[in-house]
Amino acid sequence: MATVRLTVDGITVSVPVGSTILQAATKAGVDIPTLCHHPDQAVKGLCRVCVVEVEKSRTFQTACTYPVAEDMVVRTNTPAIREARRVIVELILSRHPQDCLSCPRNGHCELQALTERLGIRDVRFPRQERALEVDTSTPSLVRDPSKCILCRRCVYTCDEVQGVGALFPAYRGHESAVVPAYEKPLIDVVCALCGQCIHACPVGAITERDDTETVWDALADPTKHVIVQTAPAIRATLGEELGLPPGSLVTGKMVAALRRLGFDRVFDTDFAADLTIMEEGSELIQRLTTNGTLPLITSCSPGWIKFIEHFYPELLPNLSTCKSPQQMFGAVAKTYYAHKSGIDPVNIFVVSIMPCTAKKFEAVRPEMVSSGYRDVDVVLTSREVGRMMRQAGINFEALEEEQYDNPLGLSTGAAAIFGATGGVMEAALRTAYELVTKKELPRLDFEQVRGMARIKEATIDIDGINLKVAVGHGLGNARELLERIKQGTQYHFVEIMACPGGCIGGGGQPIRTTNAVRERRIDAIYEEDRRMAVRKSHENPAIKQIYEEFLGEPLGHKSHELLHTHYTARDRV
Repeated sequence: MATVRLTVDGITVSVPVGSTILQAATKAGVDIPTLCHHPDQAVKGLCRVCVVEVEKSRTFQTACTYPVAEDMVVRTNTPAIREARRVIVELILSRHPQDCLSCPRNGHCELQALTERLGIRDVRFPRQERALEVDTSTPSLVRDPSKCILCRRCVYTCDEVQGVGALFPAYRGHESAVVPAYEKPLIDVVCALCGQCIHACPVGAITERDDTETVWDALADPTKHVIVQTAPAIRATLGEELGLPPGSLVTGKMVAALRRLGFDRVFDTDFAADLTIMEEGSELIQRLTTNGTLPLITSCSPGWIKFIEHFYPELLPNLSTCKSPQQMFGAVAKTYYAHKSGIDPVNIFVVSIMPCTAKKFEAVRPEMVSSGYRDVDVVLTSREVGRMMRQAGINFEALEEEQYDNPLGLSTGAAAIFGATGGVMEAALRTAYELVTKKELPRLDFEQVRGMARIKEATIDIDGINLKVAVGHGLGNARELLERIKQGTQYHFVEIMACPGGCIGGGGQPIRTTNAVRERRIDAIYEEDRRMAVRKSHENPAIKQIYEEFLGEPLGHKSHELLHTHYTARDRV
């Protein structure tokens, strides 16, 4: 590979031809500040915070865009450069709200960190703050355009990564803004509510809706029996939210911390993930044997569901009719669990800890009341429950590990891997293979469907049946996969997750979520699977018990009533 030698702050480095000054500086151990730059996005060069001096150049250059050249001499820390960066950031601050202490991104704000790094104590420019209306139209996201710094990272994520295009740059000069189509509220456009824009945003212009006070109120209400379920991915990310390294597995400590918050029972969404595999795996077998609509496409991800409702309603018959594990759990909690525990379901309050902002929208969908009540009362993201634990003064690292409560706390490794892209597919294959063949799998791991490749395809031999499967993660990849299906590519079973990396990269996960962080979380999820005593959903004794005592059989009348649903075509605005 051809390389270029240059000097950055007196340090000589060699980097590949085509590298930027920013990349060369990183190799030299020089940290150039950035704001609009994101490691997983295309270069934009909008904020100018990364300006540097290049010898023989008449003007400062942006390190994130400027290509290196042989014998180039770069200086990143001269008095003129420090002053230029301070001026740029002060101009941004002059029109940015000064409510840092009450902002949801306080302590996780890149602008705040940059201001401290540059030693800015005064803003020398007149205040030009704009009082713009906060968009609270969705149950998932809150958009505060007055805090937007016009970096367009959210625009890139929504358009280029997710393929949705719900946000656009508009107007010019002082009136410049990032807005939804026709400046409508988010609830009235094609937004999937996936929350990937939150991870892209360096400030507090887009955040999750905070429902923690509703949960505190429920926990303080003696008439309510408050139970909590934790999604598969949370065990690999909650520790990160509370200061541990990315990829830390904290299952037992998480259970202990939730008990200390005051929940009456701590249950596991993984139980419902195993239940989902029983229903969805049976649905796949049924469609294969009765010439049903194929490919069967998974329905666990609510952001993905809203996407297909907007953009590909003609493929809704391909969706599994299964509810997501979150909603299955809620329905079972207010029927089966209510009966077994002798508690009136009207007094049962179900809280979900989810990696996903779209789960908040899913919980309030009008279809999600098959128990006779709202299946799930409140959804909290990993960030929200982290805030609650800090408010409660819980020393998370010092906690002794505890176990989930029964009967809805027993799960398998197959359920744990729901948190990673390809996990639902792999869990379903483990069960479908054994249900069809009546034989034990020779090897449990289906590595063909693992990893961060955009779209993964495989052909699985199930006792002579060649099952063609595909996995896509991120809505931009989902769009490509659906176009393949429309053009005639033949699959039997397709898994799609709205967020890059799957649920471990969900919009409600700790900030900052990058592809490198996603990889570490995925490794943790598969480590959890390897640790489990039982690794196949159909071997979960609690699942066997609920079918014997309550549901009857997969796809039976009771299962259809409680665990299945339908989806709705939506406008494409």
